[in-house]
Amino acid sequence: MITFALSKGRIFDETLPLLRAAGIEIAEDPEKSRKLILSTSRSDVRVVLVRATDVPTYVQYGGADLGVAGLDTLLEHSEAGLYRPLDLNIARCRLSVAVRSDFDYAAAVRQGSRLRVATKYTHLARQHFADKGVHVDLIKLYGSMELAPLTGLADAIVDLVSTGGTLKANQLVEVEKVMDISARLVVNQAALKTKRETLRAVMEAIERAVQSRGMS
Repeated sequence: MITFALSKGRIFDETLPLLRAAGIEIAEDPEKSRKLILSTSRSDVRVVLVRATDVPTYVQYGGADLGVAGLDTLLEHSEAGLYRPLDLNIARCRLSVAVRSDFDYAAAVRQGSRLRVATKYTHLARQHFADKGVHVDLIKLYGSMELAPLTGLADAIVDLVSTGGTLKANQLVEVEKVMDISARLVVNQAALKTKRETLRAVMEAIERAVQSRGMS
């Protein structure tokens, strides 16, 4: 049995067509079912629904054989025991620095100011600012990131940006891109040996689906 870890939301919705093209149909709509383990059209493949941030953990420790997670989640997570063979080119966005529209970020950086930065991506943010030689105090938040500059909790945030609409609605502006983000296929390295034949067949079918989508 191959266990595939997915999270509800954008990644799930954008992974479905790839799985379908790879010959894997999920039997139930997760929005209408309370089940956390979903059967598929293949008797040897099942899907488990977990939080997005938990996908790498499930795959790393063998709770799932493979999964789909955003590059942001993977880089923030320890990747020991994970094989990341394929960029699925879905759930595309970017990790960026944003500030209040009336905050002069460039001047603050130029003057060597110590910035307070709110983010749930503390590892990636620390690395980004260290590479730029900017001194920061990081504040770990798990949601409603846009509130931090508006309430004076932080000077800046590091968060995912797609259209920029949420930033604009909260009088924030994007001032720096940290990196481009997309969803990746991740595989348990031990499973690659113990379930090699079946797992390789599933991975290759998904890869063909990604390539076909890219050519269409």
